[in-house]
Amino acid sequence: MDRPITTLFMLMSVDGKISTGAADDLDVDKDFPQIAGLREGLRQYYEIEQTTDLWSLNSGRVQAKIGANTKGAPDRMPVSFAVIDNTHLQENGIRYLCALSKELVLITSNAKHPAFSVEEGNLHIIYQEELSLKDALAKLKSEYGCERITIQTGGTLNGLFLREKLFDYVDIVVAPVLIGGKDTSTLIDGKSLLSQSELSGLGVLKLQECVVLEDSYLRLRYEVVHG
Repeated sequence: MDRPITTLFMLMSVDGKISTGAADDLDVDKDFPQIAGLREGLRQYYEIEQTTDLWSLNSGRVQAKIGANTKGAPDRMPVSFAVIDNTHLQENGIRYLCALSKELVLITSNAKHPAFSVEEGNLHIIYQEELSLKDALAKLKSEYGCERITIQTGGTLNGLFLREKLFDYVDIVVAPVLIGGKDTSTLIDGKSLLSQSELSGLGVLKLQECVVLEDSYLRLRYEVVHG
């Protein structure tokens, strides 16, 4: 395979939501710890997250939502990050992620992205005039030695990964809550299929494991069946 093996790893509600609402200040990482019935078992998601791949792919919007643009210097992690971003990350956000990461690879189509003015030894930039997830993944493997990567982006980017057949595994922690809202981001967003001729774009899954966690949480692990 000329790209890393990919695993979509996310926390979602029973109705498939990955946020608590449509506004950027609503976020499961900030909101679930405040809610009785959710906070008790939430630690299990973060414990599982610590066992995921040593490469993680995020979006700039996700990083901005969790405060990358305003946080101070963090402790360095053994994890390398690939971040897809055009406009959400500021210079401080890039410096924060450089300090956090073993290696930081920014994937951008913005020739004026603030990252171009940052000089850090572990910062690398993949510039694309138009986003190509397939090409970006191929470069992560060939140029940076990424063999396996955990995908933790928003619903729209997850939808692109799905339609381009770039998911190999899915690992989902299901929180015991219903959120609702047609504008609230789900596990997979993006364009809907419009005809039966597009059904090849579905992601058919084979269950590998279903684990009943504590406090009514579930963990579902699947292999993606391609073709």
